Amino acid sequence: MIGITADNKLKRLIVVGDRVLIKPKDPSERTNSGLYLPPTVQEKEQVQSGYVVKVGPGYPIPSASDEEPWKETEEKVKYMPLQAQEGDVALYLQRNAIELDYEGERYVIVPQGSILMLERLEDL
Repeated sequence: MIGITADNKLKRLIVVGDRVLIKPKDPSERTNSGLYLPPTVQEKEQVQSGYVVKVGPGYPIPSASDEEPWKETEEKVKYMPLQAQEGDVALYLQRNAIELDYEGERYVIVPQGSILMLERLEDL
């Protein structure tokens, strides 16, 4: 068995379907006017941001079968890929996020439809 290191601990995770694994950014502790916010208020914000860590395969597409219906074939599932890519910064709706702790780190899993905007460093 391969040992788990910081480099490969997330490689064992498989995100399914149209889901995206995000590492949330730390919310700011102050408002623009300088007021300090308690952690409960920071977590309840509707829109959050974070870094895309892993992406699922996408939306499954049924395969069109033009062959003979009586002929048994092995169906290979095809997927329409997601827009999100690893390394993107995502703005997402908090109410659709599922929070989890993995290896002492806090992550959220959100469906692609809950992502409002992506920021990518490289040109599109």
